[in-house]
Amino acid sequence: MDWASRHPYLTPNRLERGDMALLPTDPPAHSALWPEGFAGSELALARRIDAAAIAAVTALYREILPPGGAILDLVSGWVSHLPPEIPYSRVVGVGLDGRELAENPFLDEWIVQDLNCDPHLPFANAEFDGAAICVAVQHLRRPCEVIREAGRVLKPGAPLIVTFSNRCVPTPAIGCWCLLDDAGHLCLIAQHFVQAGNWGDVRCVDRTPPGGGDPLYAVIGRSLGAAPAIAAD
Repeated sequence: MDWASRHPYLTPNRLERGDMALLPTDPPAHSALWPEGFAGSELALARRIDAAAIAAVTALYREILPPGGAILDLVSGWVSHLPPEIPYSRVVGVGLDGRELAENPFLDEWIVQDLNCDPHLPFANAEFDGAAICVAVQHLRRPCEVIREAGRVLKPGAPLIVTFSNRCVPTPAIGCWCLLDDAGHLCLIAQHFVQAGNWGDVRCVDRTPPGGGDPLYAVIGRSLGAAPAIAAD
């Protein structure tokens, strides 16, 4: 059975840039609902991965994010997993919990913002040289809009790295995420990049460490700059 048969919600071959696919956002009946007061500390608990997977995230950042660049950490928390030996000109975090962001040793600046309520990023076009969403994309209710905004604030050609693992607590995840396996998650995130309409060179990678630890996957795209706004339904 091919991936399209296993993942009927994903039809990237039928998507053009800027199209908005209809994806299920309600969780499966057996899943608990995301409480309205879901806070930053609870999000941190839901996105835990083991030390080997964290090291794989850092290695990927070391490989992709440009040294000396301005870096944007979206859905940030108490740590950003950036390689500590590489100097960056500026690291900015956007997250839910101001206390956690204040404790993050990598951040030069931070903004408390719920991207599920407001996906617009308060930055100028082409302000950053790289961006990341670390094991948190499954908690975004408007991921395509967030990814489109990330493309706007990145310089053309700059990368966005979206990492995820199947070991994250699924309770707060959007319902569509709970219906898919790892291959489906990769296809779904890649679809978000395509739908955003301002990304090129989108690729999916498996960075699972050897030895049976937590799996680690990533979707990486290169910004094409700001895209025309898509009207809401």
